[in-house]
Amino acid sequence: MPSPDGTVYLVLDDFGEFGRAYRETPDTRTDRQAVLTDLLTGQYERPLRIVAFNTADGWARDVTAEIARELLVRTRTTDLPLAVREFLERTA
Repeated sequence: MPSPDGTVYLVLDDFGEFGRAYRETPDTRTDRQAVLTDLLTGQYERPLRIVAFNTADGWARDVTAEIARELLVRTRTTDLPLAVREFLERTA
């Protein structure tokens, strides 16, 4: 379900030799909880940055560090997929 407040979260992913791209994501998977779940279940190759934006309210910002902190609070780093552990190491 899209975020009730209209905020969209997108993840910049690194595909190695194929380059970097913001992941194509169904509109039902762009809320904060869906991005956290997708990170925790290893849906990204090498997440680099997470941005949030809300066109109705007219803002956009980098939420990478904020999401990393939330992941650390919610989980133990040993239980995370390797790509997410590396993301946390780069971000923290």
